[in-house]
Amino acid sequence: MRTRDPRRLVERERRARARVTVVRVDQPEPDAEGGIGSRQVAEVTLPRSELERIWSAEYLERLARTYWRFLTRVSLGLLRVLYTPTSREVVLLRRPFVLLRFGAPQYDFGSDSGTVTWPIDRGLLVARRGRGRGHLRLTVGRATEAGTGDEVTLTVTSEVINFYPAIASRAGRWIYNQTQLRIHVIVTHAFLRSLANLDLEESRVGSLSRDVLPRSPEASPGRGER
Repeated sequence: MRTRDPRRLVERERRARARVTVVRVDQPEPDAEGGIGSRQVAEVTLPRSELERIWSAEYLERLARTYWRFLTRVSLGLLRVLYTPTSREVVLLRRPFVLLRFGAPQYDFGSDSGTVTWPIDRGLLVARRGRGRGHLRLTVGRATEAGTGDEVTLTVTSEVINFYPAIASRAGRWIYNQTQLRIHVIVTHAFLRSLANLDLEESRVGSLSRDVLPRSPEASPGRGER
């Protein structure tokens, strides 16, 4: 096994401005039609002053951008995310190898929670009968009774909802669970742990603010995070 460089571990600890704990949660059962879900949760504990600085629609947009950038980095550039006004495409190197195509993000933000939802459209990893039926969603929640201490804990959740994987329809769910799903869980846990640095990518557009963010996901799809 490769030995970790202690200097890198010390540097990572020095840079961390928050503590992240991945929480093990029960996974959703497949629905009657074969739609599959996945849920990963982390608790992020950070200084209260830092939370007040970043608790805004702008940083929800930046969290969404950070998610896609992490996917590209962790895959060493093999996976790229292509942006259009109406979609996000996860491609293997370049088109036409579109693994997943999502609709434009839909935002909801309030005093104690924020969500960004990408509707699943289609792609090589999506079964034909699952086109336009599922979602990928990031949720950030803060306790309504957060107390008055110097630190506060957020709950960050990544969910795949009602996904119909092409590999499961062709070769069986066991293969999907041992390959595609397992990789997704590992990458998502790594993304959640990376939030310890509170280093969120700048949005390409930066169109969301406290004044312009829609109050429900259905209100204004496709704004921000492009």
